[in-house]
Amino acid sequence: MTAPIPRDLPDLPPIPGHVVLPPTVVPARAVLIPARRRVVAVYRGAIALLALTGVTIELLTAGGPPTTPLSHFTVQSGILLALVMLASARCSWSAHHPLPGALTGGALFYVVAAGLVQHLVPAGESPLFTAPDATTWQTAATQILHIAVPVAAALDWLLFTAPGRLHLRQAPVWLLYPLAYLAFSLTRGELLPSGAQDRYLYPFLDVGRHGYKIVLGNALLVGLALYALAVLLVALDHARPNPLHRPR
Repeated sequence: MTAPIPRDLPDLPPIPGHVVLPPTVVPARAVLIPARRRVVAVYRGAIALLALTGVTIELLTAGGPPTTPLSHFTVQSGILLALVMLASARCSWSAHHPLPGALTGGALFYVVAAGLVQHLVPAGESPLFTAPDATTWQTAATQILHIAVPVAAALDWLLFTAPGRLHLRQAPVWLLYPLAYLAFSLTRGELLPSGAQDRYLYPFLDVGRHGYKIVLGNALLVGLALYALAVLLVALDHARPNPLHRPR
């Protein structure tokens, strides 16, 4: 006759040398294998080529040292987008995981912001604004960098990326680059002589004409508008449908 089994069994001592790991949540990207999307890769490569074409034309037609056009926010954001698109094209061609949303979203944010500043801020003497005496090549560079590149990048985001990858906490981080650019532009203007051409790269940042009080007020208004744009970009990313979803 055997003894009855107790209802409450005491905890057994752990086995020596055996480590019990707590349960963890594995992200979906760690188990899902991305597919090759070569059409997307070709499209992103074309966006990179388009951005680099606009930058190259701007460098060749600037008529001065290359440091002047390279100091423009539009040119810098175009170079950044080209590098991001080339990396994204490689990921799509080789079936690698996509780049972080903070990086791709930031590159899109910068080129769209540059295009909006071009169209919404009154034009001045900056060579990247289409002036009446601008050459055909300068006008072409302006249209490429301020219209074609932002539209192409936005279409890539809407048609070939999964939604919900952008987050509100990324918006203040994206503004660090425009803030650093503001400091760079004002410092550059102070170091150049007062009569130098293109001393201030954008009319609303011209301290010599407006003074620091107005310039900083303009920068604050532009910064608030950029933050609103970043928030809108995040909201649209969470509201738009998934273009990669395939119905069963």
